Amino acid sequence: MTYRGSVRPFVHFNAKHDAEVLHKAMKGIGTDEDAILMLLTARSNDQRQEVKAAYKKAHGKDLVSALKSELGGLFESLIVALMTPAALYDATQLHKALKGAGTDDEVLIEILASRSGEQLKEMTKVYKKEFGGKLEKDICSDTSGNYQKLLVILLQGSREEGVDEEAIEKDAKDLYAAGEGKFGTDEEKFITILGNRSAEHLRRVFDVYKKLSGSDIEDSITGETTGNLENLLLAVAKCARSVPGYFAEGLYKSMRRAGTDDGTLMRIMVSRSEVDMLDIRACFKQKYGASLYTTIQEDTDGDYQKALLYLCGGND
Repeated sequence: MTYRGSVRPFVHFNAKHDAEVLHKAMKGIGTDEDAILMLLTARSNDQRQEVKAAYKKAHGKDLVSALKSELGGLFESLIVALMTPAALYDATQLHKALKGAGTDDEVLIEILASRSGEQLKEMTKVYKKEFGGKLEKDICSDTSGNYQKLLVILLQGSREEGVDEEAIEKDAKDLYAAGEGKFGTDEEKFITILGNRSAEHLRRVFDVYKKLSGSDIEDSITGETTGNLENLLLAVAKCARSVPGYFAEGLYKSMRRAGTDDGTLMRIMVSRSEVDMLDIRACFKQKYGASLYTTIQEDTDGDYQKALLYLCGGND
């Protein structure tokens, strides 16, 4: 695997030295925001955790609390997100999406449709440790019907591996029969196939499906289902085709509306910076004819913008 993140581990890393740079940036009157953002966006998440430990050892206080007391607004939220270990970050986002009045389904859908089995299992463990409840139970008390069923299947993080040659044709026919091929929709069939098969298997199924029905699976999902279930099935199908493509679209939508959806913008930039940001940038450019970098420039400002551009890692 070649490395596809825009943020990579810093080569001459020294946690103690970094902790001092941050301490100096926050000491006295005024804060050196540039020093903070340049340092933290140029370290991997693991390295940031080491800096946090070194800071506590040297100064007897929590680095994140210190940063919070010096920074504000979106920039503060972004820096705090960068300082949070990946699994805890996902768990916290889900907890926020579930607790309180109403449910933030966009967050549930994005995280559960796009994370690997390993990430989902780790996140579930961290959620229990951090918030004292079971993630599955919290999801079930906040959602219902087939939407809930598919979320729970995805949460297990146990998709089949590889491609089952024998089943490709059958799965495509079953999907066709469950949707376009009949009056009404057999949603269960969609849920079982899209929720359990591997991404490479699904890509093959989608190809056969297109030959059978003359339309893309995404169009059929849109025609046959509605609401949250439709959005979740679409996200799963898009991620099976291309996770970076899915996130490129998410970033585009977060910025090209009236007003910026900073929650989504921040979440994707932070959670993908060490995973596949280079691929997301390529998909973004290809799909929208503009670079992600200039789009961020046009849509954000200040230190928040600077930090996002560092995470983006370059102009295409």
